[in-house]
Amino acid sequence: MKIRILIVDDEPLARRRLRAFLRPEPETEIAGECGNGTEAVEAIRTLKPNLVFLDVQMPGMDGFEVLRAIEPRERPAIVFVTAYDQYAVQAFEERALDYLLKPFGKRRFEDTMARVRERIERPEADDAHDRVNRLLRTLGPRTHLVVKTGTHSVLLQVARIEWLEAEGDYVRIHAGREVYLTRQTMNRIEAQLAAARFVRVHRSAIVNLEYIREIHPLPGGDHAIALRDGTQVTLSRGYRERLETALGQRI
Repeated sequence: MKIRILIVDDEPLARRRLRAFLRPEPETEIAGECGNGTEAVEAIRTLKPNLVFLDVQMPGMDGFEVLRAIEPRERPAIVFVTAYDQYAVQAFEERALDYLLKPFGKRRFEDTMARVRERIERPEADDAHDRVNRLLRTLGPRTHLVVKTGTHSVLLQVARIEWLEAEGDYVRIHAGREVYLTRQTMNRIEAQLAAARFVRVHRSAIVNLEYIREIHPLPGGDHAIALRDGTQVTLSRGYRERLETALGQRI
């Protein structure tokens, strides 16, 4: 079965680039193109594409307004295409299949098409955790985290995070005066932050090196880490070497 595709973008060059990437893709056909949201709503209803590459920012009706104008049962698979990463959480909440951040390359586009084929062949395979991970890879773990708190998600800038602490099955994230409680393990969030300036200093604590002010020895081999705001975090003896490696010197 051919995958019928609708391209929606107000920039002709962007539409042309998508056409060029789609040309060698097997089992696909471009059902149509639109330059604005109003045309897109009509085209989705009449052409009934399987997949829409949908720009977010367009004059008049934006990409999210296009989706709101379509009945959920009539929605095709959606891949948002935009030059801005601040819409990623909203795209996730709209159950977007993927989020292509301009400028994207051929390999990134091929990854998206592989997911499209899997979704069309196995629609029941839609998994919220997998979609979050795709968004994290799109945004890059060094810049943002998608934090699920209660009924909504927060796009949190990693540079604002000062430290994190485990609390049962949750992790409490401290970012200035804001605190977020999210249900995930310390190991998972540590992996997401591994490429940034974060170090596990205790089995239940991770700190951002940029916010460390002082380190004081404690009896028994542990240390107390004082953050800029005066918060005290324990550096346990078993994690001392990790911090020394990150700092590039002995404590």
